[in-house]
Amino acid sequence: MLDPLREANKIVIGTKQTLRALENNKVAICFMADDADERVLQPVKRLCERRQVQVVHVKTMKELGVACGIDVGAAVAATLIDEP
Repeated sequence: MLDPLREANKIVIGTKQTLRALENNKVAICFMADDADERVLQPVKRLCERRQVQVVHVKTMKELGVACGIDVGAAVAATLIDEP
């Protein structure tokens, strides 16, 4: 489930960076922590739906942070589309 995130060449971590990448149509897959605040996730969910981006749910922010290679939890992360 988290392998695409671990193996991706380029990722963004955090709500602001993920929203920016979504707005620029650069997100391949979006990952969201189920224990994150719904107010934080809602704008990302809406934009993923609008852009038809796959959303993968992760149990905890801690688990998502570890998968991203950081020492803190993450509410949202995304893999970016490989550009030639």
